[in-house]
Amino acid sequence: MSRFSSVDFSSSIKEVRDWLWMIPSQKGSLGTVSWWLDCGSEPVLIDCPEISVDLINDLKKLSEGSLPRIVLTNRNSHGNVSLLNKELGWPVLIQEQESYLLPEIRPLESFSEEAKMSSGLRVLWTPGPTPGSCVVYAPPPWNVLFCGRLLIPVAKDQISSVRTRMTFHWTMQKNSLKKLRQWIPSDPLLMLASGQGLHSVGRENLVPWKAWDSSEIG
Repeated sequence: MSRFSSVDFSSSIKEVRDWLWMIPSQKGSLGTVSWWLDCGSEPVLIDCPEISVDLINDLKKLSEGSLPRIVLTNRNSHGNVSLLNKELGWPVLIQEQESYLLPEIRPLESFSEEAKMSSGLRVLWTPGPTPGSCVVYAPPPWNVLFCGRLLIPVAKDQISSVRTRMTFHWTMQKNSLKKLRQWIPSDPLLMLASGQGLHSVGRENLVPWKAWDSSEIG
């Protein structure tokens, strides 16, 4: 049973597992999907959602008694992170290519190739969707890869790397896919949590590892 079973949350967030919540954008499939991972004393908010009074209250309930951190996976997910940082005081982790975009954030932490948090979460720089794009791997017992906009659901049980008008560099993005394959454990039980396009997934909201066809890497 989740330690939040008796807590009332608003409709701003949706519980996916008893340790994982999804925060969908009010803009529907075109907006950023943010995630809250309850991973012990240092939970993480992955990407910044649209801010509302209800959401702030929800985040305060989720973070009670812990020291949360915000991790931004691409520049399109910064949103109102400055307002959130000012309201809650949570530190922000971002890849160094995009740290200059947030000069007002305190504390702001950046990394180059990889980062590892005290909770065991690992972060890998995967440029392509934006210059400082990254993914976040939560090892077992969570076993989830938060892939930002590097991998986007395109159909039920199918996730792929998609070139859009917002893609920074397509060749870099394809190279990042190769790097990710070498970096991440090839675990058939690994689940993928995308930062966009969840209208294609259905009610599950997570995509199985096998839904990614590695032949697209080339």
